[in-house]
Amino acid sequence: MTDGAPRFSQLSMEQLDDTQKRVAERVLKISSAGLGGPYAMLLRSPKLLERYLGMTDYLRFETSLPKHLNEMAILIEARLWDAQYEWWAHHPIALKAGLRESIANDIRDGKRPAGMKPDEEVVYDVCIELLRERNLTDATFERAKKILGEQQTIDLVAVAGFYVMVSTVIHAGRIGVPNNGPNPMPALMKK
Repeated sequence: MTDGAPRFSQLSMEQLDDTQKRVAERVLKISSAGLGGPYAMLLRSPKLLERYLGMTDYLRFETSLPKHLNEMAILIEARLWDAQYEWWAHHPIALKAGLRESIANDIRDGKRPAGMKPDEEVVYDVCIELLRERNLTDATFERAKKILGEQQTIDLVAVAGFYVMVSTVIHAGRIGVPNNGPNPMPALMKK
């Protein structure tokens, strides 16, 4: 859902000041789109980007949540926000981490996935309740703690919330799929 041209052009390393260059070097180690995607916008606020990367480091690479569940949560959030770039970036990561393609496909299509394991079901339910319903029932919270444990439940809530912030950057900056590629998901939200 990115109507119109991107609001921020991608900067080259030659255009960056020293502070931006330092943080851009960190970006290049993790980004599948180089200095594009949300980084094209966030580089304009290098201190924010530096702190953003700190959260990214933890929530993508150090989280207590198993990688396939973490990526599943990111895909659910991307789906709910129609964040095409985010889906484009994380779908291959999720599959590589072991998320079944059938689950990813159902999420993409806006459906509750069939055949989920208990840990996948609770991730789905927590994300849907928090992000779509703007609530988390006691029953779902207790089930998450029982299945995932306290730290993984906290990390799940944090990844869901953090990627809402990522989606706001994507939408505000009109960040689409790199190289004007096709959107990987049908739009669910009304314009």
